[in-house]
Amino acid sequence: MRRLFLLLMMFCTLPAWADNLDDLFAVAGWPEQRAHFNDALTAAQERYRNNLPPAVYQALVNNSSQRFAADAMDRRAKAQMRKHLPNPNPALAFFQSPLGRKIVAAELLATRRDQLAKYAQGLPRIEASATRQLLINHLSNALPAREAGAEVTLAIAGVAADSLSSMIPGLLGSGQSQSMLNGQRQRLMEQIAGELDNTLLFVYRDLSDPELEEFATFAESTDGRSYYQAALAAIRAGLAVGQSTSSLTQ
Repeated sequence: MRRLFLLLMMFCTLPAWADNLDDLFAVAGWPEQRAHFNDALTAAQERYRNNLPPAVYQALVNNSSQRFAADAMDRRAKAQMRKHLPNPNPALAFFQSPLGRKIVAAELLATRRDQLAKYAQGLPRIEASATRQLLINHLSNALPAREAGAEVTLAIAGVAADSLSSMIPGLLGSGQSQSMLNGQRQRLMEQIAGELDNTLLFVYRDLSDPELEEFATFAESTDGRSYYQAALAAIRAGLAVGQSTSSLTQ
């Protein structure tokens, strides 16, 4: 009887948890960011069009469509979020707040196709007071921006290599390709770190100092760290950098 009661309790609570995770994904802007990523991917494919043989280019498009299908990306990302974030409610409450919505709006604006094109040559330098610079420094240490940025860049760049490997198996040995990938990841994180404070100053330029402080306080809290660690795991799972398209479970 006790086992039956526990099973009934699980069936009663798991759907509510799943709804909360779906709500967190929605209010934190994950679907829009995925769409922005696919915009960037499409732009990268167009750049490859004139530089690759037609068969390789078509393989690139086909592999990209399979690897980065919206449902598959969301499924992989949510599975990791579920694994690493036992309780989504604190993060959900934060991103549902007026400040949380303002933060998400700023992040979505920064990754829009037109904004990426506008600042393709680099962001303007942002002057900031010592107080604001300190707050941004707290954020840059708390947010996994270096790691996430490296994963996105590697995902977009990796589709061509994946397509070549699918047409010429064994082109790169697994040990060699993994070593190259780790080296590229580290170099990208170092490049991002060099501009991270200015990037965050630009992205969150419409937040007041008190709002930045509240944001940093959340990001550095136990609940904030739990969310951003789970978010990074979800990004890595969704993008599946370093995994062949054929190995992904659809």
